[in-house]
Amino acid sequence: MSVKQAKIVAAGLEGIDAYRLDLEVDIRGGCPYMRVVGLPDASLREACERVKAAVRASGYRFPSSEVVVVNLVPARRRKEEGAAFDLPMALAILAADGQLAPERLAGTAAQGELSLDGRVRPVQGALAAGAALAAAGVRRLLVAPESARAAALGGGADFEVVPVGTLAEAVGVLTGGLSRPPLRASAEDVLARAEAAPAPDLADVRGVEAGKQALLLAAAGGHDLLLVGPPGAGKTMLARRLPGLLPPLDRDEMLEVSRIHAVARGVDPQDPDAGLVARRPFRAPHHTTSYAALVGGGARPRPGEASLAHKGVLFLDELPEFGRAALEALREPLESREVVVARARACVRFPADFQLVAAMNPCPCGHVGDPRRACRCAPAAVERYQGRVSGPLFDRIDISVRVVPPPVELLGAPPPPGAIASAVARERVVSARALQRERAGCLNARLDADALRRSLSLTPAARRALGAAARARVLSARGVAKVQRCARTAADLAGRERVNEGDVDLALSLRLPDLAA
Repeated sequence: MSVKQAKIVAAGLEGIDAYRLDLEVDIRGGCPYMRVVGLPDASLREACERVKAAVRASGYRFPSSEVVVVNLVPARRRKEEGAAFDLPMALAILAADGQLAPERLAGTAAQGELSLDGRVRPVQGALAAGAALAAAGVRRLLVAPESARAAALGGGADFEVVPVGTLAEAVGVLTGGLSRPPLRASAEDVLARAEAAPAPDLADVRGVEAGKQALLLAAAGGHDLLLVGPPGAGKTMLARRLPGLLPPLDRDEMLEVSRIHAVARGVDPQDPDAGLVARRPFRAPHHTTSYAALVGGGARPRPGEASLAHKGVLFLDELPEFGRAALEALREPLESREVVVARARACVRFPADFQLVAAMNPCPCGHVGDPRRACRCAPAAVERYQGRVSGPLFDRIDISVRVVPPPVELLGAPPPPGAIASAVARERVVSARALQRERAGCLNARLDADALRRSLSLTPAARRALGAAARARVLSARGVAKVQRCARTAADLAGRERVNEGDVDLALSLRLPDLAA
C-alpha cells in the first residue's frame, strides 16, 4: 500500500498570541474519507468540505478515492481558529498527492480561509502569526492580500509576506510559475501618519485649572485619575484630552496593542487596517457594559475593554452607574496590569496596562458643592450614591480632584495668553517620563515598594508634612504610597531631584478625602 505524505507550517492562535504549528497530511488507499486530527474545533472539521470544493474549483484533483488524514502538531493545543488552516491544508494535500513538489513547501508557511471557488479570504491573527513565525525561523508566509500588511508588520524586515488572492496563485508562487514580490510594511510610516492626525487640544478647555493640573500629573506619571463634579463641569472634555498628552506609541507597543484589537474586532475585508492601532487607545464603554465586556471573558476568551485600552486610556464616565461586579473586577488589573481569564479548557492572559480615568457626579442630582445650584439630595441619598463605588476601588485611584464649572463668560472667549497647548504639555510629560525610566526603569505609578523607597528622596520638611497628613487623614498604606508616587511625579515635572514639601502638598490636595465636601 503506497503512502503519500507532506508537511507545511501554519500558525495557531491562543489569546492574542500565535504559535508555530506543523500541518501534516497523509494520503493512502482504503475506504475514502477525510479526517482532521489534533484537537480541531467545529470550523476546522468543516474545512474538509471547503478545501475539497476549492481544490476542484482551482483546476486540481482532490484524492476523493483515498484516505486523507490531516494532523495538526502539537496535538495537545486546541485549534480554535480553524478557517485559518484552509490554505495550508489544501497546499499540503496537493503536495502529498504529487501535484506539487513537497520540497517546495520547505521554509514557507500559509494562512487563510478558502472560498468554495478557490479565493483566499483574510482571517484573524495575521499580525501575531507574522511575529510568531518569524521568531520560529520561517522565511516566508502566504496570506490573503487583506492580511498581508499586518503580517508584514509583525514579521519584520527580514520576513517575506507574499499576498495571494487564490489557491492557484499560491501554487504558482510555490512552483515559481508566478513571480510576486513580497510586501514590505513599515511600522514607522504607520505611526507617523497617525501622529499627523488632529487630536483634541488642552488649550480649548476653559477654566478648570485644578483639573488641568491633575491631568498633567496623571499623564506624566501614568497615574489613575478620578474627576468629580457637577454636570457640564468639563470632566469628559478633560478626559478626552489625556491621550494627546501621552507620548506616541513605539513600534513594540503598537504591535502589541494591534494584536489585541485584531483578536477583538475580527476581520473586516473592507478595511484591512482596522486592527492596526497606531495611536494610544481611548476606550469609553457605556455604563451598561457587562462584567465580561469590561474585563474580558466568554466561552472562547476574548479581550475586554480593559485590554483594549492597553497602553492607553480607559474612561469610565458616570462611574457609580456601572455594575458593582464589573467595577470590582477592575481591582486586580489596576494592580497587576493584566487580566487572567480561566476556563476549563484554557487559561488566557490579556495585557491590561491602561490608565483609568473615571468621572462621576458627587450625588444623584449632581450639585453637591456646585456654586451655581443647590443640591436637592438628602444626606442619606448622597451616601448611598457614593457607596455604589467601593472604598477599595477608590483607594486604588491615585488622583481624585473636584472639577468646578468655569464662569459662563469664559466659555465663548478665545484661549487666554497663558493657555497650555497639548503639544507643549506633551513635551513636559515626555521629559518627566524619561527621568522616571532612567531612574527606575518604569513610570512612577508602577513603582513597587522597594523602587519607591529608592526613588522618593524626600526633604525633611516633605517627610514631616507627609507624616502629619497621613495621621490626620487616616490614609491607608496604599494611600500613603500613592501620595508618595504622585509627589515624586510633581518633582519630576518640575525637574527636581528631591521631593519637597510643595510636591507633597500638591499630591495630598489631589486626593479627595470626602467627595461630598
